[in-house]
Amino acid sequence: MKALDVIRMCKEDQELAFKMLAAILWLGNITFQDTDNENHIEVVNDEAVTNAAVLMGCRSQELMAALSTHKIQAGKDTITKTLTLRQAIDARDAIAKFIYASLFDWLVEQVNKSLQVGKRCTGRSISILDIYGFESFQNNSFEQFCINYANERLQQHFNRHLFKLEQEDYELDGIDWTKVDFEDNQVCLDLFEKKPLGLFSLLDEESNFPRATDLTLANKLKQHLHANPCFKGERGRAFGVCHYAGEVLYDTSGFLEKNRDPLPSDSIQLLSSCSCELLQLFSKMFNQTQKQSNSLHGGALDSQKQSVGTKFKGQLFKLMHQLENTTPHFIRCIKPNTKQLPGIYDQDLVLQQLKCCGVLEVVRISRAGYPTRMTHQEFSRRYGFLLFEANTSQDPLSISVAVLQQFNIPPEMYQVGFTKLYIRTGQIGALEDRRKYLLEGLLVIQKSFRGYQARCHYHEIKKGVTTLQSFVRGEIGRRAYGVLVKSSMTISSENIKEMLAATTLQSVIRGWLVRRNSGDLNYSKKSHENARSRRRSRVNMPEEKDVPSERVQNLPSALAELQRRVVKAEVTITQKEGENAELKDQLKQFESRWMEYEKRMKSMEEMWQRQMSSLQMSLAAARKSLASENANNQHARRDVSSPFTYDSEDASMGSRTPSASTPLKYSTSISEAGLGRDANGALASVSHLMKEFDQRRQTFDFDARNLVDVRTGQSTNMNSIEELRKLKHRFEGWKKEYKVRLKETKARLHKLGNSEMDKRRRWWGKLSSRAL
Repeated sequence: MKALDVIRMCKEDQELAFKMLAAILWLGNITFQDTDNENHIEVVNDEAVTNAAVLMGCRSQELMAALSTHKIQAGKDTITKTLTLRQAIDARDAIAKFIYASLFDWLVEQVNKSLQVGKRCTGRSISILDIYGFESFQNNSFEQFCINYANERLQQHFNRHLFKLEQEDYELDGIDWTKVDFEDNQVCLDLFEKKPLGLFSLLDEESNFPRATDLTLANKLKQHLHANPCFKGERGRAFGVCHYAGEVLYDTSGFLEKNRDPLPSDSIQLLSSCSCELLQLFSKMFNQTQKQSNSLHGGALDSQKQSVGTKFKGQLFKLMHQLENTTPHFIRCIKPNTKQLPGIYDQDLVLQQLKCCGVLEVVRISRAGYPTRMTHQEFSRRYGFLLFEANTSQDPLSISVAVLQQFNIPPEMYQVGFTKLYIRTGQIGALEDRRKYLLEGLLVIQKSFRGYQARCHYHEIKKGVTTLQSFVRGEIGRRAYGVLVKSSMTISSENIKEMLAATTLQSVIRGWLVRRNSGDLNYSKKSHENARSRRRSRVNMPEEKDVPSERVQNLPSALAELQRRVVKAEVTITQKEGENAELKDQLKQFESRWMEYEKRMKSMEEMWQRQMSSLQMSLAAARKSLASENANNQHARRDVSSPFTYDSEDASMGSRTPSASTPLKYSTSISEAGLGRDANGALASVSHLMKEFDQRRQTFDFDARNLVDVRTGQSTNMNSIEELRKLKHRFEGWKKEYKVRLKETKARLHKLGNSEMDKRRRWWGKLSSRAL
């Protein structure tokens, strides 16, 4: 089971194989009993029959009928005949043998499929064949007859390769050779295989006769084969055969039945009707094999089956054909004793085996023969370079002979054939040692020469690379120096621009501080214009002085000074690159901050715009209210002036109260003067607020634009941020103060209007009372 698991056979197939083995064992336990005096029998229906039928997948009655009866087809009728005891046993054994043989073939096929052999043939393989199986017992039957025939054929293969082919090769190549005699078993093989008077042919012929017996077979063999020196007739049913390993006495009892080995048609039908998958497969394979054999051998064999001897001989010929297509190597195993015990050495038995197997002749031909054989081309190609002097004739034969003579190999140790050199054992070793020594010396020389070539090539490449690097580095240095000069000039100009920008920013901030303290808008405008003019003039200064071409022209021409400056320039460039990287990082930070501040400035400007518009709306509302109040006041004056006119008319007409007219007019003029003075003060305060609002708006706009202009020319810093915060704070303070003053002015105007109306009412009341 472990082996079947290793070859990856599934559990279902393993179970089927074990069922078939169990069925074979139970078939062997089936027994028979006599029924009457005519020697007819019947199967004993016991546990063996039941278990065998269950394992095979059929009914017990069907199995018993197939083992005890035989059906004969006579035209359209079928006759059932009861078998004798011997026939029943043969039928039982035939079924068991068929199942076992089919199971063996199926297992081999499954193993080959699992190992993926089968059709995939590579053409290269190593196979091992054990041919030691010669059997000679006290009673030798048909099995020993087939086994000894197979060993006889394999011994012939051994003799052919070690004796026949080798000596034929010596004779064909024209060397001086004395043949070694050996015992050839071809006569014994003819006894087995010759047609029509051979052992297998006569056995098949006798097996086809229905009334033939083992005795008739023995008599027929003695009659036809008595002239063969390897055949010996004996009394009764025995005969002897002189094999290469000795004489063996065979008993023909059972020869005919074992050679026939028939499988009745009833048994085939039984196997086909079984429910077991393997038995159905076996029966199909058997039917296909029978059809193929009938088609190959013609219709003459339709009625007769192929015998066991014929099958065995065909399989043996197939094996020999495979062996002939290989390169054989033989290992002879000697049996030390017949008792199969260790430490016991039977000298006579060993000597008999050596004589029978031809080992002594093999040793003799090996000592006299030439095991090392090489063609002239191969020998000259392998050992021709060992010659001290070049051979004038360059043909392979002359080179080979010159090599052998140079190394003092005795003439009796080799022979020169037409196509090959034949060398005895131990002579080729000296040539191989010399060849190995010279090859090692050649390898040392080649190694040294190749190393010298590689070093020379390396030095040439290194020299060229150094020269190329010097030109490239010089060009890189010159370019770097030019870039350094330009960058130094640019850096100096940028430093000047930064200084001018800082100075401009300082001037703007100082001017703004002065304007904040003075509050003079004109002065701030003039200072702003002066600052802008100064910034333009100072920014343009580096452009006028940036003339690096004159300095480049004044560079020294000495190479040493240039190299020193280049080194300094490289160091300076490295430092400036680091500083430039830091400045770039700071510039990015300042730019990000400046974007934030610009957003804030825009939001502040929008807020200032909204606040300014609200203030303007408040101021416009105050103007409207003031205008409406002035209109009311003028209307009131007109109402008040009418009594005055009336009085004057009365005075002019009759001068009733001439003394009162002067004081009234005077008081009216005084009240009008006071009212005008208060109104003029209110109007002056409003106009002052308007002027202050315009002035402050212009101032804040100017300061904001100034800060924006300054920041666009340079990066922002903490001072500009602080100034922006102060400007915002100052704007917020002024806005609150302006709102308070605006509210106070509005309240004053409202109060002034109410007081005047009260005064006018009181005055009108007094005037009315006087008139009354």
